[in-house]
Amino acid sequence: MLAAVVDQGKVKLQDKEVPRPSPGEALIQVSLAGVCGTDLEILAGYSHFTGTPGHEFVGQVIQAPDRPELVGRRVVADINCGCGQCTWCFSGDHRHCRQRKVLGIRGLSGAFAQYLCLPVTNLYPVPDHVPDKEAVFAEPLAAALEVSQQVHITAKTRMAVLGDGKMGLLCAQALSRFTPRLTLFGRHASKLIIAARQGLATCLLLPDQPLAAENQGQDVVVECTGRPEGINTALELVRPEGRVVIKTTSHQSSTLDLSRVVVNEICLLGSRCGDMGLAVHFLAHKWVDVQSLIEDVYPLSQIQEALEQAGQTGTLKVLIDCEKIRRTHA
Repeated sequence: MLAAVVDQGKVKLQDKEVPRPSPGEALIQVSLAGVCGTDLEILAGYSHFTGTPGHEFVGQVIQAPDRPELVGRRVVADINCGCGQCTWCFSGDHRHCRQRKVLGIRGLSGAFAQYLCLPVTNLYPVPDHVPDKEAVFAEPLAAALEVSQQVHITAKTRMAVLGDGKMGLLCAQALSRFTPRLTLFGRHASKLIIAARQGLATCLLLPDQPLAAENQGQDVVVECTGRPEGINTALELVRPEGRVVIKTTSHQSSTLDLSRVVVNEICLLGSRCGDMGLAVHFLAHKWVDVQSLIEDVYPLSQIQEALEQAGQTGTLKVLIDCEKIRRTHA
């Protein structure tokens, strides 16, 4: 099989053996994979990962000795694989297992390949009416929805999503289901238009221009800028005793204004992966428009070009088509 491999910040294609599933695992043929900001951070040195990256995918189960009923089903997956032996795993929260492996990020070959193996307990079947180009968004959508599981949101909650990139646009769509008082703040008018077409309130932030007073005092701010300075802009938006939910993961260090956090008694909350079942439920009911977030689709053989485009400022979601490379090399 063909697989993309990252080594010391560079990506190349390798011809590798198709992996064999261990007991409790399934072999999955990858259909589509999505390029995430985390994948680009890995190229820049985040998590010191070497191997095959990629954690957003949809594929078809080829082998599942312990779950034969899954064979032939399209699936998405929880990307966190716990050790199964620690207190975190026993409590059902394998996402925080200290020995966990994370698909394409930490110790586990990822989805920029024709095949991968994962535990069957991590798999979530995709309804037949959900196309691959929507199902591939399940993992980032789950991450966006995680905010709704961490923070109590009501119809009166004044919420800001900061950052109009892929995660920001997805968070804004998903979280607007929980409060009508949500505004997406960003620096790219073309991206804010995408949100506005979905009926969302938007606000264009101009460089070196202070925030308008009416935009400050938010109850909850979800920081999705992907930039180290984003946290301090979030602190300007949130009200005293409000919450800032941080989505950015970066290989760069942030400088945090702790005095503002202490004096205004602001709660900082990290937010990572979410419930894949909830994400599939949203996709099945068409509660978010993910196809509007697709920039382009590349065959796996053009992984380098795909990553280069994904890394350009203003680019939306780039997808990797592994079906196409299978047909090419048939």
